[in-house]
Amino acid sequence: MTNGRDLTLPIVGIAYANKDGSNRRFAVMTCLPGDPLHLVPEPRNPIDPHAVAVRNARGEQLGYLPAERAPWIGAKIRSGIAVSAIFQQETPTGALLRIRLGEGMPTLPATTARAVPSHANMMMDWDTVDPDGPEWGA
Repeated sequence: MTNGRDLTLPIVGIAYANKDGSNRRFAVMTCLPGDPLHLVPEPRNPIDPHAVAVRNARGEQLGYLPAERAPWIGAKIRSGIAVSAIFQQETPTGALLRIRLGEGMPTLPATTARAVPSHANMMMDWDTVDPDGPEWGA
């Protein structure tokens, strides 16, 4: 999906652990729509020399750009063209990012700006669950 300047892409490889043992899915769950992301070309990647890693602002790897788009976007980054990325949203199978080639930051689609990460829906309002508190006196 594009608005003429921005491109939405999936972040792939979220199910895999990072080399340091950190959990990519957990790193995704800590991101909010609009959070800045860093795209890092990995020309020495033994599986794909065109791989572009996706990292959050804390430097944690979330995954990679899709193999179909990584060579094109990686070439833009290496040639000095401004490429900006933000976290768009978590999805049931992974996550989406928003990229802008050229000046400025990408913008979220209108429907994403109000989105709540799916893991936030799992939080319970304990006052609603048990408005009187436990009977055992805690």
